[in-house]
Amino acid sequence: MIQREIFDQIFIIMKESFPIIEYRNYEEQKELLSNPRYRLLTEENKQGEVIAFLAGWEFEIFRYVENIAVSPTIRGGGIGKRLMKRFIKQSTLPVILEVEPPEDELKQRRIRFYERLGFRLGNYKYLQPPLRAGNSNFPLCIMSYPDLLTDSQFKFIKNQLYREVYNVPAVYPNSV
Repeated sequence: MIQREIFDQIFIIMKESFPIIEYRNYEEQKELLSNPRYRLLTEENKQGEVIAFLAGWEFEIFRYVENIAVSPTIRGGGIGKRLMKRFIKQSTLPVILEVEPPEDELKQRRIRFYERLGFRLGNYKYLQPPLRAGNSNFPLCIMSYPDLLTDSQFKFIKNQLYREVYNVPAVYPNSV
């Protein structure tokens, strides 16, 4: 189990890296540590401080990257790439992640980052259920590694993410 001090460092990077709608509140995020499917990988500096993390989930037929972030002061040095490669190498299962639609240069750069690692951007429409009460669904795209998803794979993965990660019914209202 991750120590509270380590978790607190991860949560600070999370808050610095994502809009509030893209992560849970502190207590709900911390509660995930007791879920046997939830995994955290970290990179630390020489002082033992967390400088990057990857939060993922292990399922029977795929793995899911929920968050990956590097401390804003040291981005661009290859740490995120190392974390992703480490996560990918831990299993032979396909890896899934969500990205924002490529509507602007920043979002396109993020997608290219994952494509350089071997991920493929699918054409499926996908709504992320809210992670916090009072927020709306969030339109995203699914990327998969190493291959594009078939229709049936996408539906299965979407339903499993809805049930296990977002805690909503598999047939989620307003899902696409």
